[in-house]
Amino acid sequence: MAELSGAELAQKMNGSIMQGSPSLMFNSYSIDSRTSLQGSLFFALKAERNGHLFIPDALKKGAAGAVLSQDISPVDKAIVLLQVKDTTLALQILAHKVLMDSQCQVVGITGSVGKTTTKEFTSLLLAEKYTVLKSEGNFNNHLGLPLSLLNLTRKHEIAVLEMGMSHQGEIQALTQIAPPDVAVITNIKPVHLEYFESIEDIALAKKEILQGAQSDGTAVLNADDCRVLEIAKDWTGKKILFGQTDQCDIHAHKIKKMGFEGMAFRFVYGSDSAEVKLPFLYNSYLENFLAAAGVAYAYSVPLQNILDRLPELEILPQRGVHYRLEGDIHLIDDSYNSNPAALETALKSLSASPCKRKIAILGDMLELGNQEDEFHHQAGRTAVQNNWNLLITVGPLGRQTAEGALLEGLKKENIISFNNSIEAAAEIDEFIQKGDLVLIKGSRGTRMEKIVKILLSKGR
Repeated sequence: MAELSGAELAQKMNGSIMQGSPSLMFNSYSIDSRTSLQGSLFFALKAERNGHLFIPDALKKGAAGAVLSQDISPVDKAIVLLQVKDTTLALQILAHKVLMDSQCQVVGITGSVGKTTTKEFTSLLLAEKYTVLKSEGNFNNHLGLPLSLLNLTRKHEIAVLEMGMSHQGEIQALTQIAPPDVAVITNIKPVHLEYFESIEDIALAKKEILQGAQSDGTAVLNADDCRVLEIAKDWTGKKILFGQTDQCDIHAHKIKKMGFEGMAFRFVYGSDSAEVKLPFLYNSYLENFLAAAGVAYAYSVPLQNILDRLPELEILPQRGVHYRLEGDIHLIDDSYNSNPAALETALKSLSASPCKRKIAILGDMLELGNQEDEFHHQAGRTAVQNNWNLLITVGPLGRQTAEGALLEGLKKENIISFNNSIEAAAEIDEFIQKGDLVLIKGSRGTRMEKIVKILLSKGR
C-alpha cells in the first residue's frame, strides 16, 4: 500500500493537520469504520450516512488518524486529524497523486456485462510478465476505485481497474482519477435503463472511458458489438479488436461446445494461434477471455505465457458456477445479478447441454425502467425458444416472464411462480429430479442465492 506521512497526506489532499504528529506514517486506508486496521487512516465520508459519526468506532478498531471536513468531539491528541474541504474529493485527489507518483500504467475496463470477470482474467494474463494491481471485487465506482489505487506500491507496473457507472458522467470522473493507458469496452447492453432514456445514451456514457484515456493510449474493443465500434469510430489512438471474426486482432473460431466440460476453439492472437480449451459454459466468458487477451496483446505478452495461465482462469462465485449434485443434477449458480443480455446468454449457452430436463429459475431483473415488462416478457419467450422445460419465476415481474413463456407455447403446468426467493427456497426441492439441469439467475435484490443455498445443503 501507499506509505505516506501525515504531512505528505495533508499536502497531497490540499488539507491541513489539526492535531497529531506530521511524521506519523500510514499505509492502510478505510472508508468503513468496521474495516479499519491498526494504524490506518479513516476517511469520514458524507454519503447516505455521515462518516464523521463513526470516527470513534474507527479509532476503537485501531485507526491512528482520520480525514474530516467538520468539527468533531475531542479525541486523543496522538490521533492525527487531517482537515479538508470535502473528504470524498480528498480521497480521489490522493489516489490520483499516488498513481501519478508511481509511474504505473492503467488498464480501465468498462462495459455493460462482464467487467469484473474481464478484470480478473486480464490481471491473471498480465501477471505472467508484469507486477499487477487489480481493483478488489467490484470496486468500480468513485469510492472503490480510489481505494484500490491506494494499494499501489513501487513494485506495481500495471493497475487493472474496473470502471462502472449507472449515470452519465460517472466514468468521466473515474478517468480523471486514473486516465487509462489501455481502455477496454466489453459490450454495450440494456442495463441501468432506469437511469437512461435509451441504449444510445448508455453507449455515450461508456464512451467516456475513451474520452478520458491517454491521447497516445490503446483501445481494446469488442468488434462483435456494433455500438462499441460506433462510439470508437473517432478514436485516434491504437485499436485492438477482439471477437469472433477474422478481421479481429484477437479472435476465436471453430468453436465447439463440449457439454458440461466447456468449449474448444482456435485462438488467434495476432499472427500466432493455438488450439484452446476453456471450462466455461457461457459464450460471454469467451468474450471476457478475448478482451483480456486483447490487453495482454497490447502489452506484448507472448502467446505461450497466456496458454500457461489458462488452467488458472476461474469463474467468480455466483456468476455461472457449475455444481454437480447427487443424482446427476447440474446446478448453475448465476445468482449474483441479472439483466436482459446476460440472461439471454445464459439461456442460449446452456440450451444444448446434455440433460433430461432444463429448469430455469429466474428472479426479477431490476433497474430496467419503463421497459421492464417488455424485457421480462421476452425472457419467457427466449426460455421456450431454447427448449427450457420448466420455468420457475421469482418476484412480481415474473408474471410477465410467465406470460411470455405461455404465448411461446410452454404449457401452463410447466410454469410455477413465487412471490420471493424465501417462498421459492422452501418448496424448490420438490421440483428437481434426477438428471436435471437447473439454472438460477436474478438481480441482486431478489436474493436468488437463498435458493442455491438450499439445493447445495441438500445435495440437490
